[in-house]
Amino acid sequence: QVQLVESGGGSVQAGGSLRLSCAASGRSFSHVNMGWFRQAPGEEREFVAFINGNGGSTYYVDSVKGRFTISRDNAKNSVYLQMNSLKPEDTAVYYCAAGGYYSQNYNPVFWGQGTQVTVSS
Repeated sequence: QVQLVESGGGSVQAGGSLRLSCAASGRSFSHVNMGWFRQAPGEEREFVAFINGNGGSTYYVDSVKGRFTISRDNAKNSVYLQMNSLKPEDTAVYYCAAGGYYSQNYNPVFWGQGTQVTVSS
């Protein structure tokens, strides 16, 4: 059974930073694509960021480019999302995802339970 466990969510004022972590267990994720999605209240879940298995390729939704950075540590089976210059519109539940491929969009296989990020103005 594959498990993805997110941590690092919380409340922050606009302009602040948070770093989300996602620890994967159940198998080696050294060559598995991973990413982050988010879902705001009343909205559909949306893609945020993607990183391929060796960390050599990353993709971001336009709204976070230049502010968010996805990275990974394969020795720790973990992926991270550094979020800077946070805006109230970044408020959402953030989900870690793994598996699948990126081709114009990202369709992962495995999902975490989510962690809440709240940005106040």
